[in-house]
Amino acid sequence: MAEPTALFFDIGGVILSNGWDRGARRRAIEKFGLDEEEFTSRHEMVVDAWEMGQITMEEYLRRTVFYRRRPFTRDEFESFLFSQSHEHHEALGAVKRFSASNRWLVAALNNESSELNEHRIKKFKLRELFSIFLSSCFLGVRKPDEKIYQLALRITQRSPAESVFIDDRSINLEAAERVGMRTVLYKDPQQLTADLGRLGVHLDHKKGKD
Repeated sequence: MAEPTALFFDIGGVILSNGWDRGARRRAIEKFGLDEEEFTSRHEMVVDAWEMGQITMEEYLRRTVFYRRRPFTRDEFESFLFSQSHEHHEALGAVKRFSASNRWLVAALNNESSELNEHRIKKFKLRELFSIFLSSCFLGVRKPDEKIYQLALRITQRSPAESVFIDDRSINLEAAERVGMRTVLYKDPQQLTADLGRLGVHLDHKKGKD
């Protein structure tokens, strides 16, 4: 079996919270007094397009929230949306150690809208961890569509056999496995390190000799 040369990490649910998941939207519904059924229905109709870069955040909010007058501003709602992101400190540290070793390509492979993605990259200094961001908003396709994994491999010029994909959702891993990638279901940093070790990704092992 080929030795891993590339590690592809999901962001939301692994090193950061999910940026705009069901929990965050529920908090928005409560804070801003939105109609839950209507907001959820409108969100589901446009979220794919938003996360694939086909519409902007302004258009997303116009369709889901500001299709009528509100007692709060767009800036207030956007500020709340961005504030829902927080880091998972231990997981962030673990990924940073893999990146700092310079032994593997460490890449982000995630579903996210352009505006939220760029905000989180800057706020949590993710450029220090990842060499490349293979986000749905840039590639125009979302996990678990097999095309996003195939694009990630073509862009990075890695074979499936030398690539490991880490995600907290089984459905995303299943699609990666179908294109031949090895996978790790993320649960916690200790389990991540142990499972990667079983695949030949060892932080305490020096590759080669001088």
